[in-house]
Amino acid sequence: MAARRDTTDILDSALRVREAARSATAGEAGADTVLAALADVVEHDHASLSRWDPRRRRHTTLAGSYPEDATAYIETRLHRDPVFTVLRGPARGGLWLGDVPEELLAASPGFQDVLAPLGIEDGVAQCLFAADGRYVGMLNISVRGRRRTPDPARAVVTLLTESLAAAVASCEAPPDQEAAAGPAPGPERPGGLSPRELEVLAELTAGRTNRQIAERLYVTPRTVGTHVEHILAKLDVPNRAAAAARAAAWGIALPLTAPDTGSGY
Repeated sequence: MAARRDTTDILDSALRVREAARSATAGEAGADTVLAALADVVEHDHASLSRWDPRRRRHTTLAGSYPEDATAYIETRLHRDPVFTVLRGPARGGLWLGDVPEELLAASPGFQDVLAPLGIEDGVAQCLFAADGRYVGMLNISVRGRRRTPDPARAVVTLLTESLAAAVASCEAPPDQEAAAGPAPGPERPGGLSPRELEVLAELTAGRTNRQIAERLYVTPRTVGTHVEHILAKLDVPNRAAAAARAAAWGIALPLTAPDTGSGY
């Protein structure tokens, strides 16, 4: 039997999660590193970090260990689940499975059709919000059986949400998952640019510096610099001004980066 963890152990683990999240935000590590560190805070059977894609209006899994059908539900249907409405509500706190009212569980396809067949009896779904209030993604943790999560671990998950949100907003989806998601609705992305590169390109049309763009997109200037390098290479243009001119010709401008007010899913 595993030794019982005390509060000090959990807090030490939380510090490692925060450091992993900072590395992911800086582009030095991936979401999988963050999720691995979280396993020492909350012992679980399945977990995932997913990013909300407002253009496709779906989640994209950045790292996760759920079975394929559960992952598909999180990505394409979770935002229409009745539980999600509660999660996105004014309180914006994590919702632990043991605290969900029975009537809400009964109305939730996610629980009835996905989690219950897996034997899930505990865990948390936590919406992640950027500093400006934009919804950026979700943490899902699921536990089989009746292993009740210690109260300190439950509190720590809430305290880590700001760091997790920054990491989720910064991480690019794994190439195979982005391809599996299929093309965005409407015209094919110009220049073969990723959604994040298109956001940076739109910022270039306003003449912003890397630091200014980083502050608006909640990433590091170094990450923005990397995106700019990729943009110039993909568009085969010599400088930022030329890239901005190309964007203007395509009709790409700042509306691509308008804040999400949270009024819809």
